[in-house]
Amino acid sequence: MSPARFDILGIGNAIVDVVASADDGFVATHGMTKGAMQLISAEQAGALYTAMPPGQETSGGSAANTCAVAAGLGARVAFLGKVADDDLGRAFRHDITETGVHYPTEPLLGAAPTARCLILVTPDAQRTMNTYLGACVGFDVSDLDEAAIRDSSIIYLEGYLFDPPQAQQAFQRAAAIAHEAGRLVALSLSDAFCVGRHRAAFLALIQDHVDILFANEAEICSLYEEQDFEAAALRARDDVELAALTRGAAGSTILRGAERVDIAAAPATLVDTTGAGDAYAAGFLAGYVEGRDLEAAGRLGSAAAAAAIGQFGARPKTDLRALARTGG
Repeated sequence: MSPARFDILGIGNAIVDVVASADDGFVATHGMTKGAMQLISAEQAGALYTAMPPGQETSGGSAANTCAVAAGLGARVAFLGKVADDDLGRAFRHDITETGVHYPTEPLLGAAPTARCLILVTPDAQRTMNTYLGACVGFDVSDLDEAAIRDSSIIYLEGYLFDPPQAQQAFQRAAAIAHEAGRLVALSLSDAFCVGRHRAAFLALIQDHVDILFANEAEICSLYEEQDFEAAALRARDDVELAALTRGAAGSTILRGAERVDIAAAPATLVDTTGAGDAYAAGFLAGYVEGRDLEAAGRLGSAAAAAAIGQFGARPKTDLRALARTGG
């Protein structure tokens, strides 16, 4: 197998986040499930944006966040995801390329606007997300940069992008291209409700195409319809080469065949949980592709997640290169 140009290539939703503080009453009044992500229409997005407290606008999207953090840690990274040719789309493109991520996807012309995610952070630091997908749903097989996929050590797929059927087809094609080139395919389950909508399709993708699986406790239990984390973890171990499963304050569990590594959560001041799983995946993958063992890669993932939750917003503003040097 030839050396890769990129360590990681992410495929996911290209979104601009609007993050604001709100109390539990606001979340309940607007019919949201606290701590979860729900898809909303353009009309709902407009009404919620008007009603919510003033927020901070930043470029986001789960896989895009992972790519930005991994690039900050020193990995060579590319990202594929659809924006519109509008102000938010141009802002997204500027922000992700500024992190050092290669972003070749052409914008969507004359159709839906760039996606946005309206995020409410409650006093307990839980984030409740309301996503209008906009241009994201235009991503399909034609948006795959096949040369870049073949030239990436790990292809990282975002579960949130699994809703549009054409995106599912793009995932399958991207995985096939990657495996033909001898590369690895990773998947983040992203959200337990997303898993519930597409459980059978997720399982088929995982069993047929995925080498590395990222999920939190709720997501992995939802996938396998298990009440017990250990039972779900063992089933994941049987389906993929490597499973990295996060458990919030309880840390993470990494399984590869008979090998198991439990990683403690890194110390952190909890401000906003937005992007914690994205940062964990970034740290783990950046360490793993560099050749670190599972424990060292897991520690770097834990440290990156701690940096994310210790601030407002999903992309840590700390010195990530220094974090990578110290290993978390």
